[in-house]
Amino acid sequence: MAGHLSATAPEDALRLAWVDVAKGICILLVVMMHSTLGTGEAMGGEGFLHTVVTFAKPFRIPDFFLLSGLFVGRVIDRDWRLFADRRVVHFAYFYGLWVIIQSLAKYPAIVGDAGPGAFAAHLLHALVEPYSTLWFIYLLAVFSVVTKLLRRVPAAVLLAGAALLQVVPVATSSYLAEEFCARYVYFVAGYLFAGRIFALAGWVARNPAPAVAALGLWAGIETWLAFTPASLPGYPTLASLPLLSLILGGAGALAIVAAASLATRAGGPMTAALRTCGSRSIVIYLAFFLPMAATRTLIVKTGLIADIGLASLIVMAVAVIVPLAFERAIRGTALGFLFVRPKAFHIVGARPARNAALQPA
Repeated sequence: MAGHLSATAPEDALRLAWVDVAKGICILLVVMMHSTLGTGEAMGGEGFLHTVVTFAKPFRIPDFFLLSGLFVGRVIDRDWRLFADRRVVHFAYFYGLWVIIQSLAKYPAIVGDAGPGAFAAHLLHALVEPYSTLWFIYLLAVFSVVTKLLRRVPAAVLLAGAALLQVVPVATSSYLAEEFCARYVYFVAGYLFAGRIFALAGWVARNPAPAVAALGLWAGIETWLAFTPASLPGYPTLASLPLLSLILGGAGALAIVAAASLATRAGGPMTAALRTCGSRSIVIYLAFFLPMAATRTLIVKTGLIADIGLASLIVMAVAVIVPLAFERAIRGTALGFLFVRPKAFHIVGARPARNAALQPA
C-alpha cells in the first residue's frame, strides 16, 4: 500500500496539460449528463447522447473527485489558516455566491406563495444540505477538511475505510451523508496515489500503443457492465452493483487520465478545446445551468428541433460555450467576482487570479 504520495507530486502539477484535458473531459461529461437527461425528460424520449451518458455513469463523478484529490497534498501539511483559505473558503465562497444566484433564478419555484421567509429558509437549508448542481463544490470543502483531520491515519486504513463506506449501502435522509459515503474514496485515492497517477500519465505518453490497447479493453468491459441489467432490486445494471461500482469508478477514472495523456501527446484543436474547458472547469460548472435551462425551454416550446439527440447536443454546446464567453467578457471588470474570489474573501494573501480560477473544482 502506498503512503501519502500526493506530497511528492511535482510543484508544477497544476500546469500539466493532461490535467486540464482530463478536467475538460470530466466537465463536458457532467454538462452532457444534465443537458441530455433534462432534454430527454422535457421532450419525452431518448437520443443518441443518452447512450454516452449511460456509458459514462460509472466513472463520470469518480474521476472528477480523483483529479481534485491530486492536489490536496500541496497544502495538507500547512497550517490550518492557509489550508482553510485554499480548500474551504475558496469553495465556500463560490458555493455561497452561486447558491444565491441559482436560487434567485428559481425564486418562483422555491418560494411559491410563501414569500421571502421561505426563500431565507431555503438559503439556510443550503448551508447544511448541498443545493442543486453545486453539491460537488460543497463536498470538495468537506472532503478536504476530513482528509486533513485524518492525514495521520495509515494510508491502508484510510483507503479501506473510505472504500467500505462506498461499498456498504447507506440510506439516510441526508443527501450530504449519502454522497460523502459514495464519493470520498475517489478523493482519498487521488490524494494517496497522486505520485503514481502522475507516473501513469507519463508512462502512457511514452507508450501510446499498449495504452490504446488497454483503453480499448476497458471500454469493452465498461460497455458490457454499464448496459447489462442486474437481477438485484435497486441495482439497474451490473455496473451499479456493490464493489463492482467501486472498481469501475476507479478504473474509469484512470482511463480518463490515460485518455487525457494520449490526447495531450497527440495535440490538435480538439485537445486544445478540452484543455480550455478544463482550465476553466469551475466557470462552466458554476454557470452552465442558466443557458442550459434557457436553451432547453426554447427548443421545447418552439418545436424547431424534433430529434432528441440533436437537441441534447445543442443544449450541451450552449451550456458550455456561454459560460466561457461570459467569463471572458467580464474578466477584469466589476463582475469578475463571479468567477474569481476577491481579496476581501481571502484569509491569507491572495494568489494570482489565474491560479485562483484554475484551482480544481
